[in-house]
Amino acid sequence: MRRLLGRSARTTAWLAWDPRDGREVMLVLPRHAPAPEALAPWLQDARRAARLQHPRLAPALEVGEVERWPFVTYDRALGTTLAERLTDEGVAPAQAARWIADALEGLAFAHDAGAAHRDLQLHHLVVDAGGAVCVAGLEAAPNAAAAAEPAGGARALSIDPQQLQAQRRRAQRDVLTAGLLLHHLLAGRPALGEPDAGAVADRLPPAGRELVKLPFDIVHSVPEPLRAIVDRATDRQPRQRYFAARTFARALQGWIDFDSAHDGGAHALLLERVDQIGALPAAPGAVGRTARLAAMERERIGELAQIALRDFALSFELLRMANTAQVRGGQIAGNGPVLTVRRAIALVGLEGIQRAANALRPWPGPLREGDACELALLVDQVRRAGRIAQALRPPGYDAEVVFIVTLLQNLGRLLVHYHFPEEAQQVRRLMQAQPAAEPGAPDEPGMGEAQAAFAVFGCDLEAMGAAVARRWGLDDAALHMVRRLPLGVPVRTPDHDDDVLRAVASAANEALDALAQPPRRVAAALDRVAARYARVLKLQSGDLQAAVQAALAERSADLDRAEATPAGAEAVAGAGAAA
Repeated sequence: MRRLLGRSARTTAWLAWDPRDGREVMLVLPRHAPAPEALAPWLQDARRAARLQHPRLAPALEVGEVERWPFVTYDRALGTTLAERLTDEGVAPAQAARWIADALEGLAFAHDAGAAHRDLQLHHLVVDAGGAVCVAGLEAAPNAAAAAEPAGGARALSIDPQQLQAQRRRAQRDVLTAGLLLHHLLAGRPALGEPDAGAVADRLPPAGRELVKLPFDIVHSVPEPLRAIVDRATDRQPRQRYFAARTFARALQGWIDFDSAHDGGAHALLLERVDQIGALPAAPGAVGRTARLAAMERERIGELAQIALRDFALSFELLRMANTAQVRGGQIAGNGPVLTVRRAIALVGLEGIQRAANALRPWPGPLREGDACELALLVDQVRRAGRIAQALRPPGYDAEVVFIVTLLQNLGRLLVHYHFPEEAQQVRRLMQAQPAAEPGAPDEPGMGEAQAAFAVFGCDLEAMGAAVARRWGLDDAALHMVRRLPLGVPVRTPDHDDDVLRAVASAANEALDALAQPPRRVAAALDRVAARYARVLKLQSGDLQAAVQAALAERSADLDRAEATPAGAEAVAGAGAAA
């Protein structure tokens, strides 16, 4: 043994010389020699792990034992450990994220195969000359339950539920310690001042009461999305953390792709799915609406548009067709992107309407029943926000443009609910408050939507919607308009009509968020929205209350009219199931 590379309470790693092969090796062994009855299970676990082949798992040279000391060796030519690379200044955020994402890739593969690391530390992560990381020391830490488990094939083939639960817990601990290592890399110092990531994990809930969040007084500025990912990985509420290595890796990769402007990550996957199956499924009752559209005359564009607007999927498809046609043919001088369905209909004609309708998948597309109900509920809420915006718009502003801008401000949310229902559920779960552990104590707050989206996708929902809107031909001015005004930033006096439209849509969407508050807080939340936009939109609290009531009343009238037709009854049934 030449020198110590790192140690924890459970394992040590050494730089050693193997005279048999004449080369340097990395030697990983348990901190304490296993008991005689635990030696055979240790060797069996380590050999099974050594058979796993993945680019992000370091290939073992040898698994063996000397005088009852078991060990695993790795070729030192693989690279140096992250413990050797780390300085007091930490690591650049993008580099740290790539290293841990690589490690999580290897861990995910190992977890799928039923193996776990059990003591992930910086000295087990080996980085090669190209900057890629692989994980060493898989299954090198002693397994406290090994002596109680049957040996040989019976153990390997066992499907005992308790074993599966234990395996799941070990995998989740690997994910937690990976988050602590990312924290260490970014901060330049270990969490809680403890270099042993396993020891820190033992001090976090539910076993302990410590809190770990990435500090702000560090050398490298950490972008907000990456900070949200790191803090979620070590959240004080275990239910908020990443449960799987692959989920954690996906969030990091999403941020890496977004940060480096690569055509990858969540944006690319969303664009691919939208291209394949459309933005949304046709709303219930689409067959009846399409038949009515086909029977109408082109001259009645206003009525055509009103029917088409009842189906967000059809509206989006018409806007996509009109805007991409304009992009291919060159924008007409003085005209911006198409932001009304009636103008889109004028451009594509009745034949275009038929093509758009035929391109849609029937409701609910590939969604399961529960996910379809969630999407239907969101569609209803977004429609209500559009009506609130129409009621709030200043004189002279087109009602349909206001409605479409409000709708497009929710494009990312709608698309994610349709194309990534499981991830959307994660976002909702992260936003939920956790009941207080002790009577009388305040509830543990959930994350904001942006923070939750960062933690799941590595970017916010509006950015994902903007990527699709750009693919549809919207220009930079329109993309600016369809992003909500950021909360916590004062609303400035508009310089342009686009700014007015953005403010109206943002106010309507914030009013809708206020309605989602517990009943006792709704009035105060609406008052805050009215005060925020009072100067810009000449808005009083009573005006906002009236707009909300008008939107609710209009929705009730729509449902009454819809129930009078067979197609409408189908739509009402879908909305009722969602509610």
